[in-house]
Amino acid sequence: MNELKDFVLSQVKTVNGEEIDIVIEAGEVTQVTKAGYGQGKLVLDYSGVYVSSGWIDLHVHAFPEFNPYGDEIDEIGVSQGVTTIVDAGSCGADRISDLVASRKTAKTNVYAFLNISRIGLKRVDELSKLEWIDKEKVVQAVNDYKEVIVGLKARISKSVVSESGIEPLRIARTLSSETSLPLMVHIGSGPPTIDEVISLLEKGDIITHYLNGKQNNLFDAREEPLQVFKEAIERGVHLDVGHGTASFSFKVAEAAKRHHIGLNTISTDIYRGNRLNGPVYSLANVLTKFLSLGYSLEEVITAVTTNAANWLKKPELGRIKVGDVANLTLFTVRNEPITLTDSEGEKRVADRRIETIGVVANGEFIEC
Repeated sequence: MNELKDFVLSQVKTVNGEEIDIVIEAGEVTQVTKAGYGQGKLVLDYSGVYVSSGWIDLHVHAFPEFNPYGDEIDEIGVSQGVTTIVDAGSCGADRISDLVASRKTAKTNVYAFLNISRIGLKRVDELSKLEWIDKEKVVQAVNDYKEVIVGLKARISKSVVSESGIEPLRIARTLSSETSLPLMVHIGSGPPTIDEVISLLEKGDIITHYLNGKQNNLFDAREEPLQVFKEAIERGVHLDVGHGTASFSFKVAEAAKRHHIGLNTISTDIYRGNRLNGPVYSLANVLTKFLSLGYSLEEVITAVTTNAANWLKKPELGRIKVGDVANLTLFTVRNEPITLTDSEGEKRVADRRIETIGVVANGEFIEC
């Protein structure tokens, strides 16, 4: 089939309700005009369908060789309405070259956090031996793949670090300084304590799984945000959902909303297991959960477009602008009930669901 790179998306609407036509020629946005005014040989009528800049999932696992945390790039990317994915530390220095090579055959844009452990997720206790953190190899990998690596990943929970405690995060902090790259830090069960972990994070670093319902989380027994958490927000630490199999709680998310804790980025932590069997399924499913929590459609979509693109320092991925390569997501909001499940097994019935229709990825139209 020929790649579809010259067409008009007609009668689409933005999240604030404006109806527009988007003209795409040779894969580039050449015109954004009033609905019905876009001209071209091929006009695709998407009346009533929403359009946004292409969705960005800031936390996925897209290295299929690793079990259990792996999946095919396009299965969790363009097939699900996501134009850009960021692999969250599946690979360390040993295998990052293979992940980078896999970008060439994918339709989805791929970036990566480099796991500070050279073995990456070949094992799930990758920071339990400090000798697996090879500083020279980290620096070398970052220099070799500057165009792909956007940060360093450290999974700081008991099952990962074992007896190493907080030391891997201290090493990660040093490596962050040496490479000028921010950290994405996974939080989970302790020890280390949440206070030890969060106090080491700086402006621009990411806490992923910030809405998890585990014992060692960011809220106290009265569902008040911890002081160390409030201080982190004040100094500009970025909050990322990273839903995953075990890291998202409706109750904690409701507490965060009650305390007006800003929605920075919504991500899935998706891989084959939680895509097929839940509770994640897709980015659209996770976005539907935030819609059900009472966030506006605009807030929810901003979290996977503008906010994610700004964190990546790639603003072009978070806008619809003449002259840019087209990266767009087409989706609907259907008024029909859906049962949603969090990582604790708690279920909620929502009356609206977000569903993806298609994407334009690097100028090419692809149906979901």
